[in-house]
Amino acid sequence: MCRLCDEGRPQDHAASRDDPPHASRREFLKTTTAAAVAGAGLLTTSQAEAARPDDVGPVDSGRPGRRYVIRGGHVMTMDPQLGDFAQADVLVDGKTIVDVAPNLDVRGAGVIDARGRIVMPGFVDTHHHLFETVLRSFLANGILLPDGTPPSVINYFQYILLRFAPVYRPEDVYINEVFGSLSQLDAGVTTTHDISQIHHSPEHSDAAIQGLVDSGRRAAFGYFESAGAVPGNQYPNDARRIRRQWFSSEDQLVTMIMGGEIYLPGYEAAWNIGRELGLQVAAHIVSGFGMRPTFDLIADGKGGDSGTLGFGPDNLFIHMTGMSDDAWQKVANVGAAVSLAVPIEMVMRHGMPPILKTQSLGIEPSLSVDVECTLTADFFTQMRAAMGLQRALVNQAILDFGFAQDPPNYWPAPPVGTPDLLTTQDVLRYATVNGARDLRLDHKIGSITRGKEADIVLLDAEAINVAPLNNVPGAVVSLMDRSNVETVIVAGKVRKWKGKLLDANLAKLRRDLETSRDRVFDAAGIEQDLFRRF
Repeated sequence: MCRLCDEGRPQDHAASRDDPPHASRREFLKTTTAAAVAGAGLLTTSQAEAARPDDVGPVDSGRPGRRYVIRGGHVMTMDPQLGDFAQADVLVDGKTIVDVAPNLDVRGAGVIDARGRIVMPGFVDTHHHLFETVLRSFLANGILLPDGTPPSVINYFQYILLRFAPVYRPEDVYINEVFGSLSQLDAGVTTTHDISQIHHSPEHSDAAIQGLVDSGRRAAFGYFESAGAVPGNQYPNDARRIRRQWFSSEDQLVTMIMGGEIYLPGYEAAWNIGRELGLQVAAHIVSGFGMRPTFDLIADGKGGDSGTLGFGPDNLFIHMTGMSDDAWQKVANVGAAVSLAVPIEMVMRHGMPPILKTQSLGIEPSLSVDVECTLTADFFTQMRAAMGLQRALVNQAILDFGFAQDPPNYWPAPPVGTPDLLTTQDVLRYATVNGARDLRLDHKIGSITRGKEADIVLLDAEAINVAPLNNVPGAVVSLMDRSNVETVIVAGKVRKWKGKLLDANLAKLRRDLETSRDRVFDAAGIEQDLFRRF
């Protein structure tokens, strides 16, 4: 796709941007146990894997002054002012989108041939427990809490949070963050909000942040608690150091969000620190943990030990299952963000995903993947699940309305007040624009808009599972999967090219992830059983 590469002149893509404005990577590697992992060649390819002429994208992509044009794609901008293009070009200069239009006259720029490809913004995941990458599929049949039945014996709260999480070392945290992030980049998820409850020490927190930084993706680092309350943890007070050391600039790929779980004793302290530091405050809101009375108090401005804590536009609430109508109305009134993890909520008994409630209040949610110990972290699954559930609920309500008539009407018109059926365009907006908004990044990403940073994916619309292309949003949501993600760009830098991740020694990463898995299972005293029923 790169003109120079296609002409047989391979381009060097190994260079990276300048280090972010915090302690240098070398200093970090010298002072934490994550050094052994990070310094072992995980993010560089071996000589045997050295790039062939067709393996790399435009040279030095993402660097200031380096221009390239994405030529001739089906461009879905997600920008209502700009609209979509059956065929157009996207000009990128450094990390910035400079122009979007058909037949751009651009000379002296690199070329990415996007003919037969859908060009759209990268997906934005507003809630992901990346530390659980090493536990993938462990809890495929599990639910959130025990309920006395055999399938609930091995459950999320008691096993993932109270047995596995407390035994993580900083190097375990690091490899989980890197591998999970690269996996999402491979699937076109350019941004995530990482919620890893493994902040057992400052070294654990630094390892998590360094893993996000080294992955080269965009992320919001969520500073949440130490699951199991490991002795010596410094949550929430270490937030001030973390903010000062790692997040002194607004112009970096990784930002920070404060975690403030309302089921923890003294949760108000975390909310106050987050607000003191000018951070969003995020929390899981789930009926199964008995949060409803506490949430109602906060909705009334009577929360926390002070009895004065309330909601604000700086809140990001995740799941929002089983909450009262009054609390929901307050969320809508203050403009707090809502993230739905629809597949997980259905499978793990969080409660019915409140997608109809958000519609009724005019709240547009974002989407999130939650936990890979139970389900996949790609966004094609998230979009299809959200759309499928909403339409199932609405369609059945319409049919039930007809069944109740005398005589029954087996194909009635929707009664007054019926919610509109979600469309592919709606869930694409949830997965891009809304995610960027809910992470306070919509001034940078979420749409292909002039002046925003180039977080862009190219999806293969000529693949056997998509061709022939008849509708761009429909193809992305209803037909595509990870295999269609051909090129991934973050802040102008090509991270995946022609179906292959760049600058990553995946074989070594996988071996180190497996080593971490074996140690974590052993330390937690849990047997590895590849065919466990529950």
